[in-house]
Formats: sequence, C-alpha cells, structure tokens
Amino acid sequence: MTEPTPGRRPRAALAMSPDVASAVLDPESRAALDALCDVAPAVLEDFTTPAARAVLADTELLVTGWGCPPLDGDLLRAAPRLRAVVHTAGSVRGHVTDACWDRGVEVSSAAAANAVPVAEYTLAMILLTGKRVLESAREYRATRTRADWLHTPRTVGNHRRTVGVLSASLIGRRVIDLLRPHDVDVLLHDPYVDEAEAARLGVRGVGLEELFRLGDTVSVHTPLLPETRGLVSRDLIGSMKPGAVLINTARGAVLDQDALTDAALAGRIRAVLDVTDPEVLPHDHPLWDCEHVLITPHLAGSQGNEWRRLADTAVSEVARWASGEGFLHPVRRERLAFLA
Repeated sequence: MTEPTPGRRPRAALAMSPDVASAVLDPESRAALDALCDVAPAVLEDFTTPAARAVLADTELLVTGWGCPPLDGDLLRAAPRLRAVVHTAGSVRGHVTDACWDRGVEVSSAAAANAVPVAEYTLAMILLTGKRVLESAREYRATRTRADWLHTPRTVGNHRRTVGVLSASLIGRRVIDLLRPHDVDVLLHDPYVDEAEAARLGVRGVGLEELFRLGDTVSVHTPLLPETRGLVSRDLIGSMKPGAVLINTARGAVLDQDALTDAALAGRIRAVLDVTDPEVLPHDHPLWDCEHVLITPHLAGSQGNEWRRLADTAVSEVARWASGEGFLHPVRRERLAFLA
C-alpha cells in the first residue's frame, strides 16, 4: 500500500456505534485525532447509506470500535483509498475480513491495552479465591462471628499455590508477568510455546491434561476458534483437584459449560466466570445460585476510565501511521489464528 504523504493530513472516519464513540473517545481523545487527521464529523455504523458512501469515497484511515460493520468487499469498493484500520478495542475478527488483507490494508489493534485490565482482574481473582475471600465473607456476614483462625485448612492461602495458565496470548502473558512478584508456581499450556520460550517466560510448560490435573487454579486465556470450542472438556474438568478454581475471561464456549455446572453444583470445584455461553445465562440457570461460582458481567475488559488507555493507544497508532513510522501494534494476517 502507498505510505501516507508526510506533512499531509490523511482523511479519516470513525466506524463504530455512536455510543461506543462517545464512551471510548472522550473530547480530549477526539481533539487529538482531529489534530492528526481530517476526521469526518459523522460516526459511521452503517456503510450503506448515501451519507456514509460520500465519506468513504475519500477515507484513507478508519478508526474502528465495537459495533463496526464488516469491512468486506462492498465496503472496500466504496472506499477505494482506504489504506489502514486502527481498532480501539481488542479483537478485529468481527469486522476485518479477508478482503482487507487481500487489498493490503494495514491493521492495528489496541489488544495489548485491553489485555491490561483483563490480566488485573485475573490476578485479583487468583489471589482472592486462593484466600477463599468470598466464602469467608459470606460466612462472616451470616454468622457475625469470627471462626477460629488457627484451624484454617492448609488449602487456604496463596503460598506456593500452583496456577495453570491456558494459552500464552497477550492476556495470558500479562497474567504471567503480574504473577511474578507472588510466591506461586506457574504452569503454562500452549502448543505454540516451546520449552525455551517457556523458560524465558519463567514458567513450566506442560500438557493440557497435566495443567488441569496439577493446577490449584486454572485460568483460561485461549481465543475461541473452531478447534478450541469445548476445549476445556468434561474429562479435563473432572480431573481437577477437589476445591480447585477455574477462571474464564476468554469466551464461554471454550468450556464445556454443562460439565462445569455439574462439577460446581456437586461442590467439586469452584469457578469465576466473566464470560458464559450464552453471554447472559437464562434466568433459571443453576449457576446463578451456585455458592461455588462467581459470575461477573463480562467486566474484565476495559471499562470506565480504562477506555482512555484504548483511546491513547489508538491515537498513538494513528500518529505513527500518519508520520510514516508504521504501527507499533500491527495485526498480521498470518497471526490472526492465534489472537482472540
């Protein structure tokens, strides 16, 4: 693709839901984009309208976000000058299509920025569940009496706890980084990470079965692909230690949810689920009332003031591209299968 002309402001447009644009791109971020590009005033959420087509005809750069329609062949015919896409969130699977790669459109994502709060959430849940904070708080509220702390079971606490990380994705690697100051043993299963790289990460690479059999906590960070759907099977869940914790911040369909439900209802394992399948469980699903399961509403990713990190990353990438430097966080077609 032709590089931007130094000194000339590229034509840009925002492609996302207007509500997303208002939430993620605050006035300061919008001003920063306006200083770098000629940004069309309208936010595009439908590429088929006459007004959108008029904008797309001159657009060289799309700043995308949640709610962006697919960037397919029809879009590319309407946007003959499009050369780059900067995504203000993580995965680009929902909108960047083969047509973009075929044309040679450059793509960047804020996935590295979005990995930060997910990893922080994961670390917090590892430590809280290791200490059995939720159970203790629930019992304390019910009894208003402090239990005899000298009779705390040896299974409570985070000293030398074994944490299994499933997938050395951006988030998985960030979780490993955050675990380093803590006195835990970290295992990793990722078929694309060899022994030497595992050593560089400071973890021990193990097979999938071993990860679930040995982990006091297992945290899932694999992307949802055809080959990973149901990857965390009934057999793997059944092999976990009694009282072990399964954390999922990836996608609900990576787990055999029926098997997880059976194990949690039986009190065999505990779970922290930021994602489920479907995304909101039916009102009468037994996991809602299971005392061994914490369900959160897909909040591990960027929210609130964390959106500013996404915006800052996107603005920085736009600045690099506009100056001809190239993206710091490019998304490569050949690496798409390894990304969430």
